[in-house]
Amino acid sequence: MIFSVSGVEINPTIPLIVAFIISFFTSMGGVSGAFLLLPFQVSVLGFTSPSVSATNHVFNIIAIPSGVWRYVKERRMVWPLTWAVIIGTLPGVIIGAWLRLEYLPNPKNFKLFAGFVLLYIGARLIIETFKKEKQKGTAQKGEASGEKPDFIITETLFSLRQAEFSFSGQRFVFSVPSVFSLCFIVGIIGGIYGIGGGAIIAPFFVAIFHLPVYAVAGAALMGTFVTSIAGVIIYQFLAHLYSDMSVSPDWHLGVLFGIGGFLNASKRAFEALLDCLFKRAHESK
Repeated sequence: MIFSVSGVEINPTIPLIVAFIISFFTSMGGVSGAFLLLPFQVSVLGFTSPSVSATNHVFNIIAIPSGVWRYVKERRMVWPLTWAVIIGTLPGVIIGAWLRLEYLPNPKNFKLFAGFVLLYIGARLIIETFKKEKQKGTAQKGEASGEKPDFIITETLFSLRQAEFSFSGQRFVFSVPSVFSLCFIVGIIGGIYGIGGGAIIAPFFVAIFHLPVYAVAGAALMGTFVTSIAGVIIYQFLAHLYSDMSVSPDWHLGVLFGIGGFLNASKRAFEALLDCLFKRAHESK
């Protein structure tokens, strides 16, 4: 099958399988997997025009909703943080899309930019892996002592100066203007690359704002979903201004990738629903 916009010729089942496999691993960390899907499109499929970034946003729009539903269902969505992420990131995504077309239309330059983004994400994942091992040891000690934490978000407060929420028996506070500023920068990077920015911003929330990983994942994923919608709209609009290059998304390819991600996220959401039902049934006995 030949996809007209991207010029890619491939069996339509391959995008489904690739997106499903990528989402299987990345959804565990609360990210959609778009940051890994783009290198596959560029390096394996040879899809190097600016429309690859827009196509990546299409993947997010389809793949993310079921994952977001899971976080809402588990009461792990920090709404003050989510709104801060969305409001801060949206302007950056618009600017990033314009920068992509104006300064990085050349595949060589874009690959270099994407490489630096992947290098950062890889480094942060390695650092966070070692941190999680230490936290795991601490959690095991807590379980041995009979402590039973409740992993849900409660008592959320929001103002233009700061936001607060309770999670697992602890109170967390963060500066709203600082989150806005950080999200604006991440939005620019995400707009250029073709991701909402969840994979980039989540480590900052953990390392700089000292927020728990379990709490920030839902906000990052929701922010990625909303900003990806904006990304697709802005790329579609800019396609009329940059008629000399391929800018608008390859909808057919993006939808196939999205379905693969959606199937995996839906599977995990369904498992979470069953787990919740079993727990309630056990508690009622």
